[in-house]
Amino acid sequence: MRFFWFIGGETGPWRMVKIEAIAGQGLPSATRLHIAPGEAAPAVSKAAWSLRGMTSNTRYTHRQEKSVLVAKQAELGRAEATCAALIPLRKNAAWWALSQDERRRVFEAQSKHIEIGLRYLPAVARRLHHCRDLGEYEPFDFLTWFEYASAHEADFNTLIAELRASPEWTYVDREVDIRLVRETV
Repeated sequence: MRFFWFIGGETGPWRMVKIEAIAGQGLPSATRLHIAPGEAAPAVSKAAWSLRGMTSNTRYTHRQEKSVLVAKQAELGRAEATCAALIPLRKNAAWWALSQDERRRVFEAQSKHIEIGLRYLPAVARRLHHCRDLGEYEPFDFLTWFEYASAHEADFNTLIAELRASPEWTYVDREVDIRLVRETV
């Protein structure tokens, strides 16, 4: 398990191109994004917001699905992947009232979440950060970090549109779409 901080403010290698509330409350404006590993919050001056999450075991996947995902998934930090998206989201109480197998049914059998994602690998790399287990006051349940080359921006937009059109997204009550471009500062 690894902890990560995503801090919106005036520093960081990622310039914010867009920050849009898709569902529920948005986040304050910021111009740059700083990402830092570690449990302790890094000292970043003039931060508009900070979000934390942790990587964890893969959930809602069967062994064969996980093997295919691992084999096809690209690494983060590729030189050509100068575009990124941070998508924090929270699911409603109805989602969390479902049992694990019921959530799996919605996630894959109904929504085809893994199937959809596989179509866009390896062009789009991603890392999921869990927030829900960090405490009851976390504003989001998940922070998903995506990286892709500018040539694959249309593919990424299609990926996100397909996921948002799925039955799983009826359980989302807060989502913010933050688009970024990597720059040297």
